[in-house]
Parts: sequence; C-alpha cells; structure tokens
Amino acid sequence: MKYIFLFLSTIVLAQQTKSVDFKTVYGQITINLNNKSITGLVNYTFEVLKPIDTIKIDAQNMIFSEVELNQKNIPFQTNGKELLLIYRFQKGKNSIQFRYEAKPKQTMYFVGSEATNNLQIWTQGQGKYTSHWFPSFDDVNEKVIFNMDVAFDSKYQVLSNGVLKNKAGNNNVTLWSYQMEKPMSSYLLMVAIGRFDKSIANAKSGVSLEMYIDPKDVSRREPTYRYSKEIFNYLEKEIGVKYPWKIYRQIPVSEFLYAGMENTSTTLFTTRYVVDAIGFEDRSYTNVNAHELAHQWFGDLITAQSGKDHWLQEGFATYYALLAERSIYGDDYFYSKLYESSMQLKQASKTDTIPVLNTKASSLSFYQKGAWALHVLREGIGEKAFRKAVKNYLKKYAYQNVTTQNFFDEIKKVSDYDLETFSKVWLETPVFNTEEANSLLMKNNAMKIQLEVAKLRNKPLSEKYAFFEKTLQSDVYFTVKVSIVSQLMKEKFEDKKQLLRLALQTQNLQVRQAVANTLQKIPEEFRTEYETLLNDKSYQTQESALYYLWNSFQNKRVDYLEKSKDWMGFNDFNLRILWLSLAASTPEYLTNKETYLQELVNYSSPKYEATTRQNALEYLINFNVINEDVLKNLVNATTHHMWQFSKFGRENIRILLKTPEIRTAFQTILPSLNEKEQFQLDRLLKE
Repeated sequence: MKYIFLFLSTIVLAQQTKSVDFKTVYGQITINLNNKSITGLVNYTFEVLKPIDTIKIDAQNMIFSEVELNQKNIPFQTNGKELLLIYRFQKGKNSIQFRYEAKPKQTMYFVGSEATNNLQIWTQGQGKYTSHWFPSFDDVNEKVIFNMDVAFDSKYQVLSNGVLKNKAGNNNVTLWSYQMEKPMSSYLLMVAIGRFDKSIANAKSGVSLEMYIDPKDVSRREPTYRYSKEIFNYLEKEIGVKYPWKIYRQIPVSEFLYAGMENTSTTLFTTRYVVDAIGFEDRSYTNVNAHELAHQWFGDLITAQSGKDHWLQEGFATYYALLAERSIYGDDYFYSKLYESSMQLKQASKTDTIPVLNTKASSLSFYQKGAWALHVLREGIGEKAFRKAVKNYLKKYAYQNVTTQNFFDEIKKVSDYDLETFSKVWLETPVFNTEEANSLLMKNNAMKIQLEVAKLRNKPLSEKYAFFEKTLQSDVYFTVKVSIVSQLMKEKFEDKKQLLRLALQTQNLQVRQAVANTLQKIPEEFRTEYETLLNDKSYQTQESALYYLWNSFQNKRVDYLEKSKDWMGFNDFNLRILWLSLAASTPEYLTNKETYLQELVNYSSPKYEATTRQNALEYLINFNVINEDVLKNLVNATTHHMWQFSKFGRENIRILLKTPEIRTAFQTILPSLNEKEQFQLDRLLKE
C-alpha cells in the first residue's frame, strides 16, 4: 500500500501546477521559544483550472486541524511530508484554511539564548526547505503572494518579507504584520528575530534601504555596509528595471549557513562580514552585498524553472555583482576577478565532467562559469544590445519562471549572435575555453602582464628575475605583484630576498600580506623588515606575521607577545585566540598561564559562534591543551547545525580516540552530556 500511495502522490505532484494556481496566503504564526515550535493559522486562496480530486501542500512533520475549504470542513491526510486535501475540486476560486503545529528540525534555527542576551531566530529556505516551518510549496514554479503575521516576545524585533503594515501588542507579546504585493517562490520566505539597531538610506529611485546590525556592533555599521547605496543605485541603472519590491533590508545573523541569502526584499548574511575599518580590507561584504541584491531580480523576480537552468540565477547574480564592484573599484579589479575565476575553472575542468546546463553542475560552474558565459555574451553582442535584451527578458517574465531558451529568445531579438555555438561552448560542455577567456582578459593592460607572469610559472627564477623586479617596481595592479610573490614561495631565500624587499616596499596591504605568508621560517637578516608587517592595518597579515615571527625567533617571543597583547582582530577574535595560544606556550612569558588557557577554552564553548569555536579548538588541540571542558566543547560541536563545524568535531574526536587516555576521558564525560551529545559521542566510540 505504501508504494501505491507514493505512486499516486507523484502523479498529484505532476498534475497540480497545471490544474491549480495558488494566489495568496495569509499566515499567522506564533513561535514558542521554550520547545522551539510553531503554531499557526494559514489561509490560502487558489483557483482550480481543471477538476482535480487531491491538492497537496508541502509540510514536513506537521500536525493539522480545523481544515476548511470555503469555510466547510473537508477530509485531509498527512504523510509526514505533505498535507493532502481530498475533495472533488471543480474549476473556480477557493480558499483553504487550517491550523498547524510544527517543530522544525531544520530551516528555522534558534541561535544563542536569552540567558546570554544573544538570542536570534532565523530561517534559511534555499532550495525547497521552507515547508519544514511553514506549509508551502517545494516546487519553485508555484509562486504565491505572502502575507505573514508573526507573534513573539516584545523584547525582540521580528522581520519578514515585504512591508511592515502593522505592529500591535503589549509588554509581553507583539504581533508583527508583513505584506507582499507580488508573488514569489516559497523558498524565499523568511523570518528573522533578534535585537537589532536599524539605519535607513534612500535609493535614487526612492526605495527604502534598511540596514540592521547587532547593537554591540553599531561602531562597525559603516564599514560593514560601505557602498550599499551605491551598489543599489548602480544595479537599478545597469539592469534597467526598477527594483521589483517595495523595500530592501539587510540583516546579519549569527551562525548563518552561507555567506548570504536573497530572501525576497530581505537579505540575511553571516556576521563574519560585520567588520571594522581594518577588517574591511580583508573581509569586505561588498561582493556578497552586490550578489544577494542582484538576486532580487535574478532569482526572486524571475526564477529558474528547474535546477538545469540554475545558472540563470547564480551566473547572473555573480556577474552583476562583479559589474557593480567594477563601478566602485575599477576595471583592473573587474578583470583581476575574471582572471581569478578563469584559473579556478581551468583547473576544475580537468576533473569536472558536468556542464553548466545540468542539475548536478557544481557551484563553481553555476556561479563562475555562468558569469563568464554572460561576459562572453555581453562582449560578443555589445553592452547596449545586452542591456536591452536583459531588460526585455526581466519585464516579459516578471514574477514568473524561466528557462535558458527564454533568455536566448530575447538575445535573438537584438542580435544575430551565434547562440547555438555559444551554448555548446559555454553551457553544454565542461571544458573551459581558456583561449577565448584570455583574449577577453587581454583587453585590460594589467591582465596582459598577469598572463605573462602566469606563463613564467615553471621557468627558473634566473630567467624571470629581471621581469619580476621591473614589475614589482611598476604601478601595475596589485594582483599581478601578488602573483609574483606567490611564485617565489619555493625559491631559496638568498635568491629571492631582494624581490621580497621590493614587494614590502610597495606598501600595498595585499602584496605585503603575500610576503607574510611566503616565509614560514624567517632568516635573521630579514627579521627587521618582516617585523614591519605587525604594523599593517590588516588582521590577516598581523595573524600570519605574529605566528611566523614567534615560531622563527624564540629569543624575541616575549617582545612579540607584549606588542600584541591587546589585539583582538575580527569579530571571531582571530588575533586574540592566536595570542592566547602563543602566550600559554611560551615558558619565558611569565604571566598567569592558567587564566589565558581558561580564556582560550572559553572561546571554544557554545557561548561563541562556530568560526570562533573552531579556531580556538584547533589551537587547543594543536598545542595539546586538552581537558574535560575542551572534550565537552568538541562533542558539542558535533551537534551544531553548520555541517562544516559538525564535521570538524567528528573528525577530531576520531583522531583523539586513538589515544587510550583520551578515549577513557571521553567515556568518563559521556553520562554528563545531553541527549544529542551522548548520541554523537556514543556512535563515535563504537566505530
């Protein structure tokens, strides 16, 4: 019977979008913090286009009640994945209303706690995961106008898609009412809850740009959101279609799964990009900012019909983000990024056999090769024709789903460009066309030199020394000089020392950073010059320089530790964690080592975000500082919702379990762990 039901369900899936058109949804939900659950009342309006006897709404592990069609009870079933409405539906307009309960295992994440004053709740529905917290549609082709009311503790702000129409409540609970005017795919539905400080800017077109930040990070607002208004204005002008929604918000959230996510009208992004003026040099949000904003057109306004055409979202967002950055940083930056991605694609094509037009294509293909394809096309038909085609494409298919052919149809109207050959070369074959890419890169003078440097990669230093020397002393774009320094990595110090000195003398942060990373053991004769890197306005450079200097000159360790004792670094405390590790490992540094070790262990605890914890745990394990708290924090990592951190925890526990004493220690702490932690550790102990 199970298999028959599955077969019938598949038929329903295939038929539904042709037979039923969902129009609007009103959802009123209450989020219960105590048991991390949701209760809600939902009302969908829809039109039946063809008679059908079962309509499905995707709903993962939900409980339903009071299911009414046009205010009358109707039969329904659930199978753990869907709500199945069973009725002889006839052509015409209808509404379905029901109550539901959910306890989402994914997609809605509860981060931090009220006790530590850092509670945040946010959703991530990319793909087809919104149905874990809200009854909706995993099929991206079902677009609906969403209206959401969210009730939560009045101490917090609640944000969702669209315009805030009303906010009502008391000192305990507030109901936030958000409204959309145009349809969107369900995966773009979002909720974010936390304590935020808001600033507002207005675009040239009058769109309100709301930028949120944690109150403790208000001093970092400007460098974090630098160029946001400029990017918005540029994209509206370049794309030629007005921003399609009434408002645009950006919100950094803790422990976010990705760099950012383009929920309709509201981008969520990782707090990794919340930076001060120094951090901006190494970890700017600019590219992610532009990429997610571009998605508001390419992905949200128009959405690819299937995974095969995913490049229509990621390739476009990647390319338009690069165009936006070009308007800020200039042509050399633009071409250097194209060169960088061309090298990645050239290398990947040696083993990657899946082309862009394939559901299983890699992210590199969808994003970077998709962007390269658009650059080739734009250069091929000319900027004016390209802009016209894109504008027509967006207007024609606004709030709909699209295919690659839809885009090509608009290109054909403005150009006789050979799209068949273009598609075969750039979208239907996994090989990267290096020859055509290089010919386009050669339009930029800096890239001409960059390509010359690349050709010399396997040549003896003696044959390229004079060219390197001349180039390092020139005013060519810094990425060319970084490439030269990277080629010196394996050369003998005596042979390259003068070139390294020239690199330091450029006073360019990125070139100097390359020098910081090219010498793991620093010769005494180069020490004084290398020490100047400690003063660079770059947290990454300071981290590398401090570690390599400490490692190279034992007699100077105390001096380096004294100089850097107040360093903190990015918001993941990269410099502080390194300093604590080095201070605790320096016998001659006569300070309270127990205090430092305890602080380091504390950074590995659940009080901090995953990136901070992993950094601390790596140093603790590498310096063999392993106690009960470290082991507990490592086990806790295996339960984290970020798979990279969870994997890190499991892999390191496996290694540590090979030591009998540590295995015994893990067995000792097992009873004191919570249920999830016990499950993970017990499984690892039994491997």
